[in-house]
Amino acid sequence: MRIAALYSHLNGKEYLMVHRLSLWKEVQKVIENVDAEACRTKVCQERHRKGMKLYSPVDMNKAFKDGLEGLGWAEQRNTFWVTADEGLLRDVYGRPANDQKAAIEEKGLDPIFSYNQTDFVKERVAVEIQFGKYAFVAHDLFVKHLSFYVSGIIDVGIEVLPMKSLESEMSSGVPYYERDLLNVIRQGRGVPAVPLVLIGVEP
Repeated sequence: MRIAALYSHLNGKEYLMVHRLSLWKEVQKVIENVDAEACRTKVCQERHRKGMKLYSPVDMNKAFKDGLEGLGWAEQRNTFWVTADEGLLRDVYGRPANDQKAAIEEKGLDPIFSYNQTDFVKERVAVEIQFGKYAFVAHDLFVKHLSFYVSGIIDVGIEVLPMKSLESEMSSGVPYYERDLLNVIRQGRGVPAVPLVLIGVEP
């Protein structure tokens, strides 16, 4: 595969170029090593394209997973406790998880354990490969990457998406770079408040 388009949000790419160049090169190499045609294994069941061979999100995800994990990228979780009290949540969010739980209990409320999970993290850089449903991209950008960033776990997040040209040869409901680029830039320059690199890939 190849990188067809790229957007640097809040200097995400520039940060990588200066502070994590080796990791940036690893991500580029993994993308280059994914054989898209080998992932064209899904037989379409949709009426208007029945029987067509489409690119398989499962196979592409596995190819990326194998490549990144082979270079030491690994899943990581950010755990925290929540409750329905808005003011208390604002007060405890930045604290360590055990302190959050204790503070909620001190108020006589029931703490609820929760977490955000990112598939690939290495040296304070997170990567999400998104060939699933389009709604998951907003969750990645506005919840996962942001949560890891404000919790001091990462300095930048990378989101890999198919270009429209690739998405059109996949099952319906898959995200594509051009639409999610708009979703980011129409929020304004500072939202989400985390340095990001959006990457659009194609065969």
